This record gives sequence, structure tokens and C-alpha cells, in this order.
Amino acid sequence: MSLANRVQYYRRILSAYLVPGKSQLTFWHETPQANRNAPVNELGEYYMGFEAKADYGGYYDGDGIPMLDYHGQIGRQYNPIAIAQWGLGNYNLFRRTRNAERRAKFIKASDWLFDHLAQNRFGVWVWNHHFDWEYRDILKAPWYSGLAQGQGTSLLVRAYRETGEPKYFHAAQKAFSSFLVPTEVGGVTFTDDHGDLWFEEYIVSPPTHILNGFIWAAWGLHDYLLATGDPTAKALFHQGVQTLLKNLDRYDLGFWSLYEQSGMRLKMVASPFYHQLHVVQLRVMHRLTGEEEFARLADRWEDYARSRAKRTRALCYKSAFKLCYY
Repeated sequence: MSLANRVQYYRRILSAYLVPGKSQLTFWHETPQANRNAPVNELGEYYMGFEAKADYGGYYDGDGIPMLDYHGQIGRQYNPIAIAQWGLGNYNLFRRTRNAERRAKFIKASDWLFDHLAQNRFGVWVWNHHFDWEYRDILKAPWYSGLAQGQGTSLLVRAYRETGEPKYFHAAQKAFSSFLVPTEVGGVTFTDDHGDLWFEEYIVSPPTHILNGFIWAAWGLHDYLLATGDPTAKALFHQGVQTLLKNLDRYDLGFWSLYEQSGMRLKMVASPFYHQLHVVQLRVMHRLTGEEEFARLADRWEDYARSRAKRTRALCYKSAFKLCYY
């Protein structure tokens, strides 16, 4: 980043962490938990609970859609990923309680996603983020994400299953199509030199293979498969599982997990929140696939988090990375 961008970044981050009140972190940093009510072989509750996100205490627009406050020059913004997770959390609670208000919020999120799905400059249907974002360099608005494509699909297929409204199914089809297109021509998938298929959270070159975004995107493919029986979705999900199984050890530092695979000299260690999220996601992947490797690594990473020495080492490593690259 340029010096000016770094100053803006640290000013915004310090404001989010230190100034009293709500920020985007209020939404994102819910304690990650697997949802044991979620079935594996049929569409039902989502794989994580998102209960705190369903009851997000931050700002909502006049239509009742949550907006995140990023502070600084970014300010309040719609985030398609947050809206999808808010909707999925309310869907889970609706399934448990049959509460009409929960259903209304879940449908409201689904309608927002339907209304805001748009073609990018390549003609691929995506959910855009309309604000610049600091990730190594600056992601310039409008930018899109494989994570948003996956979680938006997960919400829309549930909206279709609940209501029978074709518009949700057609929107899910459009969002799913982004997984059929490589990143260089407007999609969200990347095939590396070894033939491994990646679902990219941030569309950058070279790709960085962010772990949590990859897994959440894969769940969207799994849900689309459950909703449609589409053989292409089945093949994509299977390829994603194989990519994970072949590459997960690359995310293991021996004391903590990595956030991404960017090839930087100093690797990007996961924050404590993302490390815990990785553990939960691996446990869900074990449930979805039966692959014992996911459970084995989840156990190991959970053990890392119990060690004060390893937590301290990870924090030091993370701090050095931020100072060097942000």
C-alpha cells in the first residue's frame, strides 16, 4: 500500500477497535459454532448457526436491511456476505421456532440478494461490493467475491424451497454460473498448475486461496447440488474437496493456521477468530464428506489454540505481517 493508504487503513482499524459503538467487527466476530441441527443430505438449517448475526445490533436501512459501519472513508455500506449471513441466521431461527418475524427477515435478505444480483463487465452475474477495500493493495469498487456467490446461493435455494417462488431459483442459477467461469474472465474459480480447482474469496492476481472463503463458497455448491441435483455442481464440489485434501497441510504452520496462500515471504497467519472459524469449518466438512482428514486437522488446530505459547507466537507473527504488508 502507499503511505497515504496505510494511514487511512490504520486510522479506520483503530477507530473500529477502540472507539465505543458499533463497527463492522460487531457483525463479523460472532463466536464461530457449527450447527448440529443442519442436515447433511437435504436442505435444512445452515451449517453454522449465525444466531448473533440474526440479531445484529448495528445499523439497518429504512427497509430493515443491515448495513455495516467500516468507519473512516468507507463508512456505512451494504455487504452482500453480511446480508446473506443475516438471512441464513434468521432462516435457522425460523426453522426452529416458525416465528413469522424470522421468516420475514429471511425473505427480506433473499429479496435484497435477488434485487442486487448484477452482471459484471464480463457478463457474469455477481453481487458487487460498492466500496474500496484494503487487501494487500486496494480492491477497487465494484468488486465481487466467491464467498458472496456461495453464501448468496445458499440463502436463495432455501428461499425457493420455503416459498416456491421461481425468482429465487433463477437468481441462484445465475449466481451458481459464476463458478463455471475462471477468475480472469469474470468468474470466481481458478485452476492452478497442478490442476487443483480453487474458489476465490478475493479476485486478485496472483490468487491467494483464502481458506475460510473457499470453504464457505464450497458449501454454496453443496447446497445448490441438494436443491437441484445438478451434476456440474456435484463435480465442482467434489473437485473443491479434493483441492482441500491435497492442500490443507500447506495451511498448517505447526503452531497455527494460515489465513491464505499468497506466496509472500512472511505468511499471513489467521487471527484467533479465523483460526477458530477454520476449526468449525473443517468439522462441518467432515460431516458433509465423511473425510477423516478434515477431523484430524480440526483436532490439531484446536489443540494449537489451547496452548498459550502458540497463541502468543501466532499473535506476534500476525502483528509482524500487518506491519510489513498493511
